[in-house]
Amino acid sequence: MNPTLSELEADATREKAAFGGDAHIVCDNLVRIYKTEGVEVVALQGLDLVIDKGELVAIVGASGSGKSTLLNVLSGLDVPTAGVARVAGMDLLSMNAKDRLRYRRSVVGFIWQQTARNLLPYLTARENVELPMKLAGSRRGRRERAEELLELLGVASCADRKTPEMSGGQQQRVAIAVALANSPQLILADEPTGELDSETSEQVFDALRKANRELGVSVVIVTHDPLVSEQVDRTVGIRDGRTSSETLRREGAEGQIIAEEYAVLDRVGRLQLPRDFMNALEMERRVRLELESDHIGVWPAREEPSDD
Repeated sequence: MNPTLSELEADATREKAAFGGDAHIVCDNLVRIYKTEGVEVVALQGLDLVIDKGELVAIVGASGSGKSTLLNVLSGLDVPTAGVARVAGMDLLSMNAKDRLRYRRSVVGFIWQQTARNLLPYLTARENVELPMKLAGSRRGRRERAEELLELLGVASCADRKTPEMSGGQQQRVAIAVALANSPQLILADEPTGELDSETSEQVFDALRKANRELGVSVVIVTHDPLVSEQVDRTVGIRDGRTSSETLRREGAEGQIIAEEYAVLDRVGRLQLPRDFMNALEMERRVRLELESDHIGVWPAREEPSDD
């Protein structure tokens, strides 16, 4: 039975749940356009993303995919052009300069790939961790908080060492402590193991997992390395400025880790097929769709007959 006009009108005026609901991070049709010398570069082209509180997520993509732009937006370092970007209930598009500074000091912590950017070389590890607390106006318990974080992350022995006296892995774990100093709700890491060997990288990921599980802080890691995705519970792939895929990991009945990859269907029904699938079937420009009872079939377009 078809709905009546009054029923359609009532449905149109009924308040609908916002996209992402009360998720910790929500990006809805997020757009970022850069203009340089009259040339426009669209870095984010209507990106959708939802991350719940307490998740440990990796965002992966090739160079130029838009992942670094997304990280800059979520960190408050860059302002989106259009769409919705919300973290911990805070609207990143409508913030003024004062709100943005407060956000970067207390809501989000940031870890750079280059270890030299995370720490001041003339301060000890403890003093580096205390510095964000001083800048935020915290007067009590700074030393105790710094020592607790260094102990948690396995670098308590570095408390009185300066940067040149620490290994790269130790520096990055101290950098995580610095990012956690003001008890942020979200940690953002930009290629945190990009300059480290595999064994040292594992130590850094152990520290990030410990911060995530023991302190309850959400962690988002941006990387171009697909192996990083094995260290997290969910991997979000970005291609051409949009989310393209997600890989979810869960523990099987026998304790094994099962990874399942999904394509992402965005809010307007766009779907990015994996490029290797398209190449294998020589899919270009058009595809043929058929609706079945429980799935949608996608085939290469039929060759149209020639007039000759």
